[in-house]
Amino acid sequence: MKEMFVEIITPSKSTFKGQVQSITLPGTLGNFQVLFNHAPLMSTLEVGKIKIKDVGDKEIVYATGGGTVEVKDNKVLVLADSAETPEEIDIERAKQAYERAKKRLSGSKKEDLDVLRAELALQRAVNRMKFVNVSI
Repeated sequence: MKEMFVEIITPSKSTFKGQVQSITLPGTLGNFQVLFNHAPLMSTLEVGKIKIKDVGDKEIVYATGGGTVEVKDNKVLVLADSAETPEEIDIERAKQAYERAKKRLSGSKKEDLDVLRAELALQRAVNRMKFVNVSI
């Protein structure tokens, strides 16, 4: 079995470190998969899902808020804004973030409102809720 080393780091912790068969990431231009001997690359990541297939054929998934990835010499380094397993997601917090972002975006446009920031917060909240199968 062909293996590569993957490390996922967020600002608050090292989320994953180990040998894997594959990793699928939410790239800016769409999802892409990295396998053994992948060509070197650097990419930005969007809000979405990271899926890892470990050496024992176990699937590990993380909801991510975006970030960057570097692939080189069978080593994958993911610097993620956030990476949470379904068990780590606080559903109530995600619902509250969703409601706050919707309210900010639907209200009158204020000059001090950072629309992009509110849209990203909404995307992250929706991603978390979908990830744990909670309806919006």
